[in-house]
Amino acid sequence: MKKIMMTLAAVAVAATMNAQVYVGGEVGFETTSQDGVTNSSVTLMPEIGYNLDENWAVGLSFGFGQDKREVTKTVEGLDVTVTAKDKRFIINPYVRYTFVKLDKVNVFVDGGLSYAHYDNAGAKNNQFGIGVRPGVAVNLNDKLSFVAHFGWLGYKNSKDDYEGAKAANTFGFDLNSKVGFGMYYNF
Repeated sequence: MKKIMMTLAAVAVAATMNAQVYVGGEVGFETTSQDGVTNSSVTLMPEIGYNLDENWAVGLSFGFGQDKREVTKTVEGLDVTVTAKDKRFIINPYVRYTFVKLDKVNVFVDGGLSYAHYDNAGAKNNQFGIGVRPGVAVNLNDKLSFVAHFGWLGYKNSKDDYEGAKAANTFGFDLNSKVGFGMYYNF
């Protein structure tokens, strides 16, 4: 067992010395309030990847999110607030191809699969997808990169988790609303 642990440690050190492993992710928060209705959303998406060579990488992003909706109404002179929470778990393995490398800027496309599980007070939904997302990385220095993903092209299948539920299939191209920002640390 000791030999196995030493071998794994040596492999980990070798991988980090070659600057092939990166970790990072995206964090998101949004809140909107209007006419007694407040919507809040929090998302945490850690990510780990491995550079196969100068142009190709494989990675995995996974995470959790929660949406919260609060509605406040006045009933017989009293303010009454009703709260609903929607939780989600997301996992996205991907392959990345970097097709433009400038001095400090890399332009890439991620192609991958996605799975998301939503739970809204016991009403559950599962979503599977396949698609591509373009992105850009700005290398701030040898170790730190600012990364932005924008848009999506692909297919999604979404189905509520109860007997007799019908699946919803979506094929789409969207460069407008799917924007994410994050940071990577390169070992």
